Amino acid sequence: MRSIFDTHTHYDDEAFDEDRETLLRTLPEKGICNVVNVGADLKGCYDSVKLTEEYSYIYAAVGIHPGCIEGLPADYLQQLETLLAHPKVVAVGEIGLDYYYKDNSPKDVQMSIFEAQLQLAKKHDLPVIIHDREAHGDTMTLLRKYKPKGVVHCFSGSVEMANEVVSLGMYIGLGGAVTFKNARHPVEVAASIPLASLVLETDAPYMTPVPFRGKRCDSSLIPYTAEKIALARSEKEGFIITPKEILNATKNNAARLYGITPEVL
Repeated sequence: MRSIFDTHTHYDDEAFDEDRETLLRTLPEKGICNVVNVGADLKGCYDSVKLTEEYSYIYAAVGIHPGCIEGLPADYLQQLETLLAHPKVVAVGEIGLDYYYKDNSPKDVQMSIFEAQLQLAKKHDLPVIIHDREAHGDTMTLLRKYKPKGVVHCFSGSVEMANEVVSLGMYIGLGGAVTFKNARHPVEVAASIPLASLVLETDAPYMTPVPFRGKRCDSSLIPYTAEKIALARSEKEGFIITPKEILNATKNNAARLYGITPEVL
């Protein structure tokens, strides 16, 4: 029974160029039921859609990452809208704000591109995949305004912020960061939010969990994240929650979020 639903990958990334086909062909044998491959720039969006046509278990999200705004063509929204018509495109993403890297586009430009894509998702009644790095205040301002369905990926905010995200009807995405030595906020969030509001992700090839930090990440490593979350929730609740329970619950959550029937067999 396949129970791993990876809600955020970048298998179009050049890090997979040498063995992409072999890896993606074998992931179902390692327990992966579904993957959402997430575009960051227009090329990544087209490549993500192509992957969905080659592998039955892969779906795609299309959107412009805040770090990929420079040089964006004037018709980017029209191109995204065309891709949204594909039957295996299930979300608009990865979209949002990134104030960490100072060479990213100015904040007002990021806000404008983010807002335009939130409007696009609303128009098509699709969930969004949110990137929020060092931009919690502005991110929440727009989430409160548009109240999209979707997920805040690689969540790095406080428990209080997580609770507000959940109150808006959105999901919290957690990945390898919960296993990191100094990851206080992600672990607190993992232990505190309703299990029904949690989905798992890798952000492959990035955010590799302990004990594999420094190596390339892929969906088969999600059980290490699930193990850490199960431990954190068990300690808080006072009774044992198993990694298998976390995997099954988050699989069902992701399927509900994206309207996908998991490929469990």
